[in-house]
Amino acid sequence: MTPIPKTKARLTIIGTGMAGMAGMAAACFASANHIDTVQVGVNSGMIYSSGFLDLMGVHPVESGKVWDNPWDAIEQLISDAPNHPYARLSRSDIRAAMDQFMAFLSAAERPYVADKNQNTEVITPVGTVKPTYAVPRSMWAGAKALKEKQSCLIVDFWGLKAFSAKQIADMLTPRWPAIRYLRVSFPAVGPSADLYPEHMARSLEIESNRIALADAIRPDLGDAMALGLPAILGIYKPREVREHLEELLGVAVFEIPTIPPSVPGTRLKEALDKRLVAGGIRMFAQKRVVTAEVQKNGSFVLSVGDRATGDVEHIIESDGVILAGGRFLGMGLHAGRKAIREPLFDLPVFQPPDRALWHQTNFFDPRGHGINQAGLEIDALFRPTDLAGRPVYDTLFAAGSILAHQDWMRQKCGAGLAIATAYGAVKAFQKML
Repeated sequence: MTPIPKTKARLTIIGTGMAGMAGMAAACFASANHIDTVQVGVNSGMIYSSGFLDLMGVHPVESGKVWDNPWDAIEQLISDAPNHPYARLSRSDIRAAMDQFMAFLSAAERPYVADKNQNTEVITPVGTVKPTYAVPRSMWAGAKALKEKQSCLIVDFWGLKAFSAKQIADMLTPRWPAIRYLRVSFPAVGPSADLYPEHMARSLEIESNRIALADAIRPDLGDAMALGLPAILGIYKPREVREHLEELLGVAVFEIPTIPPSVPGTRLKEALDKRLVAGGIRMFAQKRVVTAEVQKNGSFVLSVGDRATGDVEHIIESDGVILAGGRFLGMGLHAGRKAIREPLFDLPVFQPPDRALWHQTNFFDPRGHGINQAGLEIDALFRPTDLAGRPVYDTLFAAGSILAHQDWMRQKCGAGLAIATAYGAVKAFQKML
């Protein structure tokens, strides 16, 4: 029988998938600090990202108060909810986390733009407006056009489903009178063919298709100063695609996210994977940690393979572990018939005392749902704690949406929560080296 191969590492990060951002951010910070790191997870989750990096937009969620300044929002949140994960970090740490992560993305040729002291309003796929902290460079001209109410044309395509330029324009016209819409055929594709954003993005990396697209739009461009397209401006060369279209049409070009799976998320995944591997992170992609054992010296032995079959393909021996696999979709938490549990280490999970309290009767209840606050409670060093508030293991950490006492989706803080807590967890582990 062939022996199961073994790998030793200082740190293992569990999570690259449905949670995505926390695991990838932890790997970025580990790489930057030259920590010998292994990462295990299913990589599909990042493709569901809109590309926006939310830091803090809404608090309290009951009243739906939207904040222009995310730092003021975080300060008020920590005052009102001292158990929120942001309360484990100083403002300078959160800022350093965001700055370092965006610098990492810039080095990976996926630059972001942010007004460091203010949220930016951006356009969503359905034509609403939301606050976010950092915007992909390919979308920044849209935020600028919205703010300045520039004359703008939004374009969609015959055969592209779930993205309507008319709906976006109709939703925004009351606050943005100078916005218009147009539907055209995508280059080399007839009006009856079904279109998919990723295929369109790859197609626009061909110069002749960009020229044909510009020719189709130019007659209706009119006095537009900005042109909005669904997020299809290339996978590997988005800057080249965007700048060429701007040159051809003589206006600022920007993207609007589509519904998932998204091209901006695919770009992030491709760029981060490449950059992390180049930075020394060892990847076990499309794999899961099947079992975890804690040794007498506090180190961990993790079996890696297919959780569905239980087949073990690799053994990792690691001094520390960061749980960054998200909640339910990422399999970081499991919701059973009566309770929520953490399946790998059997850690205590903060949750409503009765399943009947997991959800409100009204799905849109402004108080939110109790299950959205469920997760792991942590100490000041991001270590999951037991019921008495003591760390369960000295070098086991957690980051991202698996943490308790936060409702990232409604608070508009998903990316910021993932990035900042990943920074905190890596920093805490580094102190113990």
